[in-house]
Amino acid sequence: MPTMARKNYWLVKEEPEKYSWDAFVRDGKVTWDGVRNYQARNNLKEMSAGDRVLFYHSVGPREVVGVAEVSREFFRDPTADDDRWVSVEIRPVKALKNPVGLGAIKKDPLLAEVALVRQSRLSVMPLTREEFNRILKLGS
Repeated sequence: MPTMARKNYWLVKEEPEKYSWDAFVRDGKVTWDGVRNYQARNNLKEMSAGDRVLFYHSVGPREVVGVAEVSREFFRDPTADDDRWVSVEIRPVKALKNPVGLGAIKKDPLLAEVALVRQSRLSVMPLTREEFNRILKLGS
């Protein structure tokens, strides 16, 4: 019997003035490019098709606003002249009924180790399934 691919969970950050959740939904998919941090790049390389992604507005209210899915695994970043930089393609799945703000995440003991709290400048970060599900629960 073949083994099922393990699903991973992620959080990506974007300034809503630059690219908002509403623009993402309108576009139907986006190439997540322009990442120029090695740790974030390595996280992009770990993403697999079907992985779930939380979409976080990093300016203004600072909140998780929706759920996306990786639709294409990493490929050369079209905005870079250097092969070391990669992109993935993601597509929107659903908006959260109630966006989950950074304050709520910081106050929740189940989310104390989330990279969003520990490494606030990282733009692409992994989540455990439990952290992902907890944020979804807070947003329902």
